[in-house]
Amino acid sequence: MYNILKTVHSYWAFFVLTILFIAILNSLIRIISKKSFNSTDLRISLFGLIFSHIQLLIGLILYFISPWFDQWSSLGMGIMKNNESRLYLVEHPITNIFAIFFITIGWSLNKKQSESSKKFLRISLFYGFGYILLLSRIPWSKWL
Repeated sequence: MYNILKTVHSYWAFFVLTILFIAILNSLIRIISKKSFNSTDLRISLFGLIFSHIQLLIGLILYFISPWFDQWSSLGMGIMKNNESRLYLVEHPITNIFAIFFITIGWSLNKKQSESSKKFLRISLFYGFGYILLLSRIPWSKWL
């Protein structure tokens, strides 16, 4: 179960990053071309929100069933002295929760705006900041 969920979590992350990139790029192009916010734009940004929340749920389940989680009982706060344990048990989850928080804030601020340019600006800024946070905490050493 753990290995399957870990694989799903890894590949879903790239799927989420792709959708968020498309949402950010779409909003920046629409800002520059001064287009109005339509149903396609709504769907693109909504899919970015939904898929990022699914990634968070998969990650939370994986966090609690992973062998890394057992280190909390054995090492306690000694986890902060071990770089790899700190990455997987503290930095990665907290940073990704903040990223999803910013994406959610961008979506909710987007819904409250009536002007298209402001909608696109909220999506590009908040989704962009969430995107950067997500990229910063990917364990690249496992992929490269």
